[in-house]
Parts: sequence; C-alpha cells; structure tokens
Amino acid sequence: MGTPGEGLGRCSHALIRGVPESLAAGEGAGAGLPALDLAKAQREHGVLGGKLRQRLGLQLLELPPEESLPLGPLLGDTAVIQGDTALITRPWSPARRPEVDGVRKALQDLGLRIVEIGDENATLDGTDVLFTGREFFVGLSKWTNHRGAEIVADTFRDFAVSTVPVSGPSHLRGLCGMGGPRTVVAGSSDAAQKAVRAMAVLTDHPYASLTLPDDAAADCLFLRPGLPGVPPFLLHRGGGDLPNSQEALQKLSDVTLVPVSCSELEKAGAGLSSLCLVLSTRPHS
Repeated sequence: MGTPGEGLGRCSHALIRGVPESLAAGEGAGAGLPALDLAKAQREHGVLGGKLRQRLGLQLLELPPEESLPLGPLLGDTAVIQGDTALITRPWSPARRPEVDGVRKALQDLGLRIVEIGDENATLDGTDVLFTGREFFVGLSKWTNHRGAEIVADTFRDFAVSTVPVSGPSHLRGLCGMGGPRTVVAGSSDAAQKAVRAMAVLTDHPYASLTLPDDAAADCLFLRPGLPGVPPFLLHRGGGDLPNSQEALQKLSDVTLVPVSCSELEKAGAGLSSLCLVLSTRPHS
C-alpha cells in the first residue's frame, strides 16, 4: 500500500463491464429506471474503454455483460482499491450484491489482496468513497452507512478516513472529485457545496477548489499513467455532455483533459467514476 502523502498513484489497469440488454430495458435495482437506447449506451461504453486503453495507455480488462445484472456496468460501486488492496463493497441494494462476484474474481486474478465485508449491518457503495491521494472521505448517504465507513477505515489504516454527510439521492463522487493531486472539484448545488465545506473542516491538508456549474461534471477521474514522462490526465464528461462546465474545467492547467460522454448511461444512474475501476499501482503478478 502507498504511504501517506505520496499522492494519487500511477495507474496500470482498468476494469469495465459490458452493457447488457436488461439495462437498456430499464430493469434492475432502481425501480422505474427509464428505458435506454442500447446502441448509444454501448457506443458510449466502448468509447470509454477505448480512451482508457489507447489514450491513457492502461491495460483494459472487460468483463462480459450479464443479463441478470442490469446495473453491472456500474462496477465502480463494487470495490474500493488502493495500492494492492481491494475492499469488496456491500451495496445498499440487495439486488446489486451479486455484482461483486465477478469483480472479486477479476481483482483476485490480478493479484490484489481482497478484503470482504462480513457485517450484514454495513452498506457501502464504492462511489461514496473519494481518495485524495492523502486521505479518504466516505459519504454517508442513502447508499453508505457509518458501519460501511468504519470498514473503510479498518481496511486502509495507513490513511485518515473521514465521513461526510451527503444529502439527496447522490453518492459523494456524484458531487465532487479530484481535478488534480491537490484540487477538489465540486458541483454548485447546495448538496455539493455542503460536502466540500465538510471536507475542508475535516482535513489537515490544504486543497484548492474549483466549482463547476454541474454536479455531474465533478464526477471525474484524475489519473497518472504508468508511462514515464506522460503528464496526468483528467477523464471528464465531454462530447456535448454538460457544456456549461467545459469552460470551467479548462482552468485545470496541470492536467491533460480527456473528454468522454455518458449521457445515455446516466439515465440508469451512471456517473463517470461508476463505469470503471482503476488500479492505482501495478498489482503483484
């Protein structure tokens, strides 16, 4: 595992899962999900995979779609990964808990140390967990409770872990994210701004902040490729998504902006960080 203060680590692998027809039909844990344009959702997902592999130079591992797991593409909810340790989560929705099985096996095959949640009182969605490179913030939301946050702290003992109240239907990373090694980006809603203010009170580290017009634009991924000499990337919503936030993102001058679209997948509750798992250090073979 990394040491405190070393910053967000370099990435070598990314894991995604294909889009099943059952997601396009509006099935799954979220009752009343709108029907999707399957072809468009699959194109968005394919472009994301291509950017991770070709633009960012990551080794891409793609799990096949499973019709019994309509929300399976949102695999960012299924694990919290730091260094060589993967905490397998316990999603709030019982219907989503089988999603962790394929992810667990894939991460085991990569040589990561797997930590399970055995407490049936705990709920934890991975997109409620924000790692800044120095510490963890865990959103206490509809999806994640105090016991889930305690297990994050027990698993990653080298880092401070603080809890942040999240109001409304969002996960923490649906409101804010890392726009650089020392920069927090956040949406402009009351929920997002309250979360950022809570984080500022709880941390001992000075982070710069950037407010974006759209909460969903703050759901981005700051990534350091494993290739030497390559500057860090910020994978963010683009391609016509959230145009009001694009100008603000240009202020992040120390990163290479890599835009992707997930406007169709968003209808199923997908944020950008929920669509992939990135390994922040090269796992043991």
